[in-house]
Amino acid sequence: MTSEKKTDTKKLAEMGLLTAVALIIFIIEARIPNLSPVPGMKLGLANIVTVYAVYRFRAHETALIVLARIILGSVFCGNVSVMLYSMSGAALCLAGMLFIRKIIPEKYLFLASAAGAVFHNTGQTIAAMLIMKTTAVAVYWPFLVVSGIIAGIFTGLCAGFLLKKIKK
Repeated sequence: MTSEKKTDTKKLAEMGLLTAVALIIFIIEARIPNLSPVPGMKLGLANIVTVYAVYRFRAHETALIVLARIILGSVFCGNVSVMLYSMSGAALCLAGMLFIRKIIPEKYLFLASAAGAVFHNTGQTIAAMLIMKTTAVAVYWPFLVVSGIIAGIFTGLCAGFLLKKIKK
């Protein structure tokens, strides 16, 4: 087997493991009742994997990890509406973070993660307005943004820790 094949196989295996880890975290977090009066507010711990992948892999590879997690998570949780909201949030978040990673160096990836959380919440709010055919849900957006920034910083710090440990 060539060296390039070994590298591709290793990368594919790592991507598969990351997808599995993100899926497990997603499913566990989905089982935790929302303690906030704001719908959709959660830590988003599966995004640790997404933030890590944004700084570790190519754009299309990261998109595959996120896409697999969302589709499988929706299937396992038995909720198609989760997929609609997750896809819209993840698409905007991923696009924003892939752009931001060109500006923000890896040591400050927690800032990219916080921005990604804002993009994610914005995408989900837009999806909710379109699905529910009302702008009334936009009232939750500021609360989602604040909580998203806090959660985004936390997930970004976790992803940064992982990147440092795995590089060693």
